Amino acid sequence: QVQLVESGGGLVQPGGSLRLSCAASGTIFSANDMNWYRQAPGKQREWVTSITRDGTTNYADSVKGRFTISRDNAKNTMYLQMNSLKPEDTAVYYCHAYDYSTLMNYWGKGTLVTVSS
Repeated sequence: QVQLVESGGGLVQPGGSLRLSCAASGTIFSANDMNWYRQAPGKQREWVTSITRDGTTNYADSVKGRFTISRDNAKNTMYLQMNSLKPEDTAVYYCHAYDYSTLMNYWGKGTLVTVSS
């Protein structure tokens, strides 16, 4: 059974930083393309950033230059370093995996990030 567990969310002041983690189990992590999505209150879930199996990264324009995605295949973990946080970054952040070995999509339950003074 595949599980994705996010951690690292919390309350931070504008301009601050947080690092989110997504720990995967039950899957061949290195075979997965990984993504972070977020959903702000009253809004639809939106894609934030991705990292492919070969390490290629992409970012939404809204976070480019502030957020950095990375992965450690040895630890079955993906990270999201978030710097220069803004109030509009407030959202529940979700980890997503596309597993090429099973052709399935998997989601974590999310971690809340609140940016407020």
